[in-house]
Amino acid sequence: MSGQDELGPDTDVSIGEQLRRAREAKGLSLDDVASRTRIPIRHLQNIEREDWEALPAATYAVGFTRNYANAIGLDGATLARELRERIGGPSHRAAAPEYYAQADPARVPPKSLIFAVIFVAILIGAYLLWRSTSLDGESSAVPQLDIPVEQAPATAQPAAPPPQAAAGQPVTLVATGEAWLRITEGPTGPTIFMGIMAAGDRYQLPVDARNPMIRTGRPQYLRTLVGATDLGPLAPTEVTIQNVSLRPEDLTARAQAAPAPAPPPPAASLSVPPTQ
Repeated sequence: MSGQDELGPDTDVSIGEQLRRAREAKGLSLDDVASRTRIPIRHLQNIEREDWEALPAATYAVGFTRNYANAIGLDGATLARELRERIGGPSHRAAAPEYYAQADPARVPPKSLIFAVIFVAILIGAYLLWRSTSLDGESSAVPQLDIPVEQAPATAQPAAPPPQAAAGQPVTLVATGEAWLRITEGPTGPTIFMGIMAAGDRYQLPVDARNPMIRTGRPQYLRTLVGATDLGPLAPTEVTIQNVSLRPEDLTARAQAAPAPAPPPPAASLSVPPTQ
């Protein structure tokens, strides 16, 4: 490389030719310059051919030329100033990035797709809000009742044993229709069982349950058995009950204190009440 190349550009030689000569004098290829400057090779080729119209804009042509010159040891500022005077552009240093590459249209999602995604997200959010409001409304519409007594046993069933004698006997729930229920250990304790029982299903409480309590919206479809004694449904009509003790002695005491029940209604479809 000549001493003139080290000090600055040769004004008698075109800008593109000065850059090409300086690059070849250093033994660099266009790939090497592209790797150093992160300028696409096609833009470097256009600069050496001085095909300025093939570059994105005058601002980028000036910025690319400055970076190219600095990368191979020439005075980039001087060459950029000379080029700016030739092809026009801002008088101050362009705010072009050190690297420019046009975005690949195949990788940029169309605006219609972006709007569609936003629209779907709004629809989902509106549905979830509506669903939450609907469930809250259904929950508040169901009357809440802590019934003091439970259903008496059917006439054909054996008489219930005294409450003290019932203590320790197994408690079984038998569904005569679809009913959602939740059984917890005490009013605020952990859940022992929660789900839907269909007609004919049976559920026996765990023997280690100390203070089981039930919540359900269809007590008329849940008959209670203490040992082999059928105490009848938890309530004669459809009403939400909660915190009703399922201890055998409590069930027996309530059954003995309750009036004779009416025949149970036929099973109907179930709308599961929301969990509280």
